[in-house]
Amino acid sequence: WDNADFSRGVGTTFYQEFHTLNTAKPPFVRDVEAKIRRYLRSSYSAAWTLKITWEKAPAYGAQTDTRKTNTYQAILTTDGFKSYVLMLYQEGGMQWDYTRLPATNVLIGYT
Repeated sequence: WDNADFSRGVGTTFYQEFHTLNTAKPPFVRDVEAKIRRYLRSSYSAAWTLKITWEKAPAYGAQTDTRKTNTYQAILTTDGFKSYVLMLYQEGGMQWDYTRLPATNVLIGYT
């Protein structure tokens, strides 16, 4: 989530927290659980989930170009024993012009 620049008033960051231990789970949390079960082929029941959205985020150095933005999400979830992160990107991928970023070794995701 490095190199996003909100200093020019372009773009928004927001989050939504879901406490689901011993409560009914909203469709969003059930979808997260289903993805983890499918990707990891294991049982999973979320006790807590956090959805963070960066919407129309311009790249660092936005003083020069705020037209090319990127929308992405990080979903953090845990059952109290294991924790997972899902990284979701807007259809079409990264819109930032990575050749104009201070560091050109851009990575979508994490290592």
